[in-house]
Amino acid sequence: MPSYKAPLEDVGFLLNDVFQIDRYDNLPGFSDASADVRDAILNEAAKLSEQVLLPLNRVGDKEGCTRHDDGRVTTPTGFKEAYKQVAEGGWLGLSAPEEFGGQGLPSTLSHTVAEFLTSANMAFSMYHGLTMGATAALLVHGRPEQKAIFIPKMVTGEWTGTMNLTEPQCGTDLGLLRTKAIKQADGSYKITGTKIFISAGEHDLSENIIHLVLARIEGAPAGIKGVSLFVVPKILVNADGSLGGRNGVTCGAIEHKMGIHGNATCVMNYDDATGWLIGEENKGMQGMFVMMNEARLGVAVQGLAQSEVAYQNAVIYAQERLQGRSLTGAKATDKPADPIIVHPDIRRTLLTIRAFNEAARAMVVWTALKGDVAHRSEDAKERQAADDHMGLMTPVLKGVLTDVGFANAVSAQQVWGGHGYIADNGMEQFVRDARIAMIYEGANGIQALDLVGRKLPRDGGRAVMAFFAEVAAFAKQHGADAAMQPFVAPLSRALGDLQKATTWLMMNAMAQPDNAGAGATDYMKLFGMVGFGYMWAKMVKVAQDKIAASGATPYLTSKLTTGRFFMERMLPETALHLTRIESGCGTVMELPAEAF
Repeated sequence: MPSYKAPLEDVGFLLNDVFQIDRYDNLPGFSDASADVRDAILNEAAKLSEQVLLPLNRVGDKEGCTRHDDGRVTTPTGFKEAYKQVAEGGWLGLSAPEEFGGQGLPSTLSHTVAEFLTSANMAFSMYHGLTMGATAALLVHGRPEQKAIFIPKMVTGEWTGTMNLTEPQCGTDLGLLRTKAIKQADGSYKITGTKIFISAGEHDLSENIIHLVLARIEGAPAGIKGVSLFVVPKILVNADGSLGGRNGVTCGAIEHKMGIHGNATCVMNYDDATGWLIGEENKGMQGMFVMMNEARLGVAVQGLAQSEVAYQNAVIYAQERLQGRSLTGAKATDKPADPIIVHPDIRRTLLTIRAFNEAARAMVVWTALKGDVAHRSEDAKERQAADDHMGLMTPVLKGVLTDVGFANAVSAQQVWGGHGYIADNGMEQFVRDARIAMIYEGANGIQALDLVGRKLPRDGGRAVMAFFAEVAAFAKQHGADAAMQPFVAPLSRALGDLQKATTWLMMNAMAQPDNAGAGATDYMKLFGMVGFGYMWAKMVKVAQDKIAASGATPYLTSKLTTGRFFMERMLPETALHLTRIESGCGTVMELPAEAF
């Protein structure tokens, strides 16, 4: 069975040293998350992940979920008991407001915990992850009575939540949806239609499931401007909060899919189901975007999480597997061959994955902290700057972390060679599970278009200019430091590539929009690489300072080496992305459609 150890030391380094989370004690909830509290939470999350969820990962993959003739769905062996531990442990309410029974702690902690749980068991973690996203949407756009009825039970995990967007004929283009809503005399609506690909749509983990459903009210405008959001419980809820009769919502089928078999991905049928409007009529995307943005950061964490667990198992195999001799002479002279970790190409593979994991983790923590500032700060300028950062980085994180996370799972499988292709060793499950993260919550090509088409020009480019200024200021501040030169110089070159790419798109995309479309994915990846480079430069500076103050440790020394590897072997990719962007859309769009 694959193994997993939560990266507690790396998380502690980021929270305590790189981002100095205690500096945020002026924000609500942060003063309650002191260092000892954080350590206790993270250690318990590690135990939950390693001891409870990891052993169920293979079980869930082999058994999958079972739909019964009456539409009920049962989850794999052990999932129900594990979910009870998650709910009773208060993990769903870690960052939820105290007024609804949550602990009110920073969302940054929740995202960190989510990485641990997802590395251990991605399919399982989606049940409570979606619930937290649905809770976030209700908190922002729900009516007071809706919040009072639904949120407390979702915070405790007694009820779970979903998001229902996709239909057979529409995925990204939600303006094409056909699910309809008919207003009733009592102010409720009757919802009718079919939704597909609904993760955790039906299961036996909680006593009720609260569906957030996009539908079109009769007579509403066509397209996206006529879409509304509704809360539709699986079981109706009485005025006193008790459960009533079954609503008109059923699971018509479980999708047969490539991975995440332990999560019930359902076809959901709504047949005059009773629902209530969330927010305003025809403004449903505003409410759903809250959940989608929460989910997109969560999906980015999935990419990182699968990369991390795949990396850990590749390292163990590389240290144990005997094959060939080192090019510089035998290292394990008492054995018939050397472990494959002596070979440069194996080390290149492992360092590439590790350098990504540590930079991606830093970007998640950095962005999660910005999210906490955006939601908790009383300073309007701080909130605006943090919100700008979130809007800009969300598509980058979702797209790049899931693209690279999947590629890293494949690379880790490659380290195992033929044994990685055999199901019993677990590496191929990481590949299959990681694959979905590139697709849902907006396929990554859509994330790239969102970045280039909406996020860059938003507010006159305020967010991207702030990012450029921050990275440039860091490079200037440390430019004269000889120890930082191997990091600052490559970062500055990469930033220059990103700035050139941004200018090229601004000058060439207005007249020919296909230039933006053709270069969007390369731009997103270029942006991600610069973000990783900035994270590495920040981490290295802190590591150097800690070594100067207290002496070297294996962890800090490894951090410096991995950072140099990133700067030397990975960050130069920005020049390639720039070249592709500047080539424009000519050959991309030249062939007629029928020639493909």
